[in-house]
Amino acid sequence: MDYTHLSEFAVRPGALTLWRAELASGAAWTADARPLASVHVRHCRATDAADPRPGRDRWIGTIFEMDAPFHPAHWRETARRWHARHEGLRTTLTRHDGPEPERLVCAAADVAVTAEPIPGITGSGAINEYLTTTLESRLSPLRWPHCLLATVEHADTGDFTVLVAADHSVLDAYSQAIVILELRALYAEVTRGEPPRESPTFGSAADFAQWERDTAAALTPDCDAVRYWQRFLDGSGGMLPRFEPAITATGRATVIAGGATGSVAGGGTGAVVGGGELEALPQTSVSRKLLSLSELEQVERAVTERGHRLSVAVFTALAIAYRRAFGHRSLRAIMPIATRPDLRWLESMGWFVNVVPLDLTLAPDLDLDSALESTRTVLRRSRTANDATWTRVLELLNCTDHPRFGISFLDIRALPDHELVESLRGHTLRAESYSPDEVFFWIVRATDGLRLSTRFPATFPEVEMDRFLAEFTRAMREFAGTQGGGDRTADTRASFALPSAARAAESMPPAPRALTPARV
Repeated sequence: MDYTHLSEFAVRPGALTLWRAELASGAAWTADARPLASVHVRHCRATDAADPRPGRDRWIGTIFEMDAPFHPAHWRETARRWHARHEGLRTTLTRHDGPEPERLVCAAADVAVTAEPIPGITGSGAINEYLTTTLESRLSPLRWPHCLLATVEHADTGDFTVLVAADHSVLDAYSQAIVILELRALYAEVTRGEPPRESPTFGSAADFAQWERDTAAALTPDCDAVRYWQRFLDGSGGMLPRFEPAITATGRATVIAGGATGSVAGGGTGAVVGGGELEALPQTSVSRKLLSLSELEQVERAVTERGHRLSVAVFTALAIAYRRAFGHRSLRAIMPIATRPDLRWLESMGWFVNVVPLDLTLAPDLDLDSALESTRTVLRRSRTANDATWTRVLELLNCTDHPRFGISFLDIRALPDHELVESLRGHTLRAESYSPDEVFFWIVRATDGLRLSTRFPATFPEVEMDRFLAEFTRAMREFAGTQGGGDRTADTRASFALPSAARAAESMPPAPRALTPARV
């Protein structure tokens, strides 16, 4: 399962239809006393209500091919049941410019689904372009529905492609992964005339938000987690850490004005066009397989013999590569993690997210055994912050910064029926980013080897990222005692999607607690 932009997924040609939720005739929103989650509030406050493209740089989603014939009425009922099941999809908010946005909900029976056929848009490129523009303009945390679905019917093969796209406020990375099999199962139930499966694990995201806010309210400056964060912030001048090599690179940006090309100093990146306004450039995005399955299995056996898990090796190799490629002794970043503290939210749709610190400082000699042990110790310690809401912690520490350097790791085998998801061409999606200084890595132990996706500023030379990722690949091979040997089918030039290693150093439990979001 790759973590890519929609433009990198080859949608097969076909008939395109958009599907959106709406209130049934005569239905109305109801005020709800449960608060929004802390990160949801932060997300809303950062959104400009007048922005004509509120989904730009923000939406996330999933795309896959349904292995069944397309029947419009069956799909409409599938989408309706999905919204009825998940209260998070039936939630919106009142005005967000007050002290606290207030939650509005509608009843499960009050949701209807409307189809919007899009005639004349049938080719792969045209479908991708149309959907990207539509999602950027229509997805917002301030305007319901916060989720849009799309289908592409393939008459030649008798099946169809499904796109699920949403504002981050109603979807996280784990939701992105499990929605494929959920919609497949719902569609099969509708087709067979069966009632939807009921389960206590479809817990409400609004109930989670209440739990999260209560937990956040209990934090104090003297809590172990807050003190842990304080020490972490002290290491970077009270700010969240950056990908240090990119900071220098983003000091120059291309300027185009009156036909002339030059440079502009400062942290921005982009082009000045005509009137002199700086226009952001899309970040560079790279997705590659770094190790083949046979190579990765060698690494896993060797690391297991040393008493460690693959996650420990991955983070250790990143720290080694950071030093070898750029000369930095410490790798400091944040780790987005899934935080579903109870089984009732195991299959929920929503934004169940936290962020924890990562500070890896390896000894000068880079002895592999000591480096692995050091990394495992750091990952264990990071658990101190697992349930401490990061936004509230930063408030207590008077830090107004936002994450700019993040890393997450997922072993795809933690997901149910992951091989079936692969066969359906399942991909998790992220919107293009235009940030001048953010760098994020998503590393996946996939069914066919080790895969990595990254996005970084347009001004950062891709050759430098290639060098870093080549060093990361080399360090991974060193754990198995192979220096570029083995099956060389992987792309080693280098340079979903989802969960992190915050809990993986020791005994990573089944899926949701190991997963992370696409954005934080």
